[in-house]
Amino acid sequence: MVLPVLRHLSIEYVETLFCFCIHIPFTDQQRTSVWPVTNNMNEAEIPIDIAAGKLLDWLISRRIVDKNWHLHIRNIRNKISNAITDMPEHDELLQLLSGAHINYFHCLRIVDILKTTEADSKNVFGRYGSQRMKDWQEIVKMYEKDNLYLAEAAQILVRNINYEIPGIRKQIKHLEQLSEEADKKVEDLERSEKVVMAEYQNMCKQLGVTGTNLRQELVDKVFNDLPGMLTKVASSVAPLKKTVELYASFMNDAECLTLLKHVLAKGNTTVYEFVYGEPPLSIEEPPVKFVTEQQQEAADDGGAIDFGDDDGGAIDFGDGSGLDLDAPVELEVGDIDWGAADEGADPALAGANDGNVIDFNISLEESGIVVEEDGNLGGVAKGDEAFTVLDAQQYRDRFVNDLLELQSFLKMRLHQLGSADKAQVLAFAIMDNFKDHDEKTVASMLAEVEVVYAGVTDELLQHLLQIKHSPVYVDILTSNVKQKLTSIDKMKETALMKREKSVSFKQQSVELKPTQTKIVEQTKTLQGQIEKDISKRYKNRPVNLYGTNL
Repeated sequence: MVLPVLRHLSIEYVETLFCFCIHIPFTDQQRTSVWPVTNNMNEAEIPIDIAAGKLLDWLISRRIVDKNWHLHIRNIRNKISNAITDMPEHDELLQLLSGAHINYFHCLRIVDILKTTEADSKNVFGRYGSQRMKDWQEIVKMYEKDNLYLAEAAQILVRNINYEIPGIRKQIKHLEQLSEEADKKVEDLERSEKVVMAEYQNMCKQLGVTGTNLRQELVDKVFNDLPGMLTKVASSVAPLKKTVELYASFMNDAECLTLLKHVLAKGNTTVYEFVYGEPPLSIEEPPVKFVTEQQQEAADDGGAIDFGDDDGGAIDFGDGSGLDLDAPVELEVGDIDWGAADEGADPALAGANDGNVIDFNISLEESGIVVEEDGNLGGVAKGDEAFTVLDAQQYRDRFVNDLLELQSFLKMRLHQLGSADKAQVLAFAIMDNFKDHDEKTVASMLAEVEVVYAGVTDELLQHLLQIKHSPVYVDILTSNVKQKLTSIDKMKETALMKREKSVSFKQQSVELKPTQTKIVEQTKTLQGQIEKDISKRYKNRPVNLYGTNL
């Protein structure tokens, strides 16, 4: 049924329907066969719209160029490579040859320029004898054969639109993004640097040092400030007398809070006095030895240990003679005088020795011997007993435990006084006879205990005590504080590197923008040249290459 119908249709109409079915672009003749030109519109005014990305396919489908055009373009490119090696000096020629990919339209401009530079070689027949002109004229003819120039120009246009220009734009955008990220990283590092510097200054403030010579400052505070800080803590215990009496009345135990009572009564005494109940005659506190930075550097650079045995195995006792350890030992055996007369000795000689006899009848006053009283009165405090009770770790912990015990008691009592449950109040009936014992008084007592507890657990005090009893701790503490400065230095180095990278990324982005502008301008020029060439083939109808996004 289809063939009889097609038999009555024109060949042009059938061809148009076939192109429509297989999605092949219409030719102008097919377009006018389906959509005839109206009387009010001239055929030359009908535009030809071509997708720029499909330009090469459009040219091949119209048989304007051969589908195997790329097989012949290589010879033209080789010819151009040889021709550009011998060119006259001309500013525009240098600009053309140093620019983008040389195409057919560049060759036409080169020929026009050679007509002026090679005018002397023109003969009477209008031909040029210059080999330069002959080479470029031959290149133009090779381009025009089978419209190879149009296929190459279409390929360059498609490549610039699809790859070159988007690639440069993407690269510029990526560089700008990297620059912004680097700037943001610099800002983050600067904020972190300020935070760490504030932490460092806060640590120095808590330690009471300037940070100029951190280690030496901490060592000086151990000797200069620590005794005064312990004395201050001991003096702050004085307001707790009433509180301790309240707790003792509740416990009904005179032995509770022994260390706290001792400090309250006698102050920050030595451990010796707390243990024995008597002050020592003298105190021999163990010396605190700190290795200075100069000694530490000398120890690190010392290398091998020198035992001073360069003279061999002999020991020098300072009497000019050495002792050879390998020599046999000779002992001189003599008679021992025990101070007693031999039996059968001369009586006169025995009488001469009566002066050595001890007289046991002499009194203590005549002998000059002083007998001390019983107990440890007048003893010497040595070792840990020479430290004060707030200085020694073991007794300081007992002092803190006493404070915590008293604090817990006051908190519980304060809770029960404020409670409406009368059953809990009955548990404290033993303290009803204590004067001024109410909720407000207990709260005041609790605040006084917390003041003492805060003083004895002060962070600076703890650091100084650790340094005194463990000299290695000063190096650990100094290292922890200086680590903040090390972190700040690293942040500064990283920020400087990021800042340099940001500047580099911005510079690369700026350098790429002229290249992008140049390629866009060349692509627009090439687009106009292609549209003009196609328009000549179709009675100067306007040609629009859309989809270029330039």
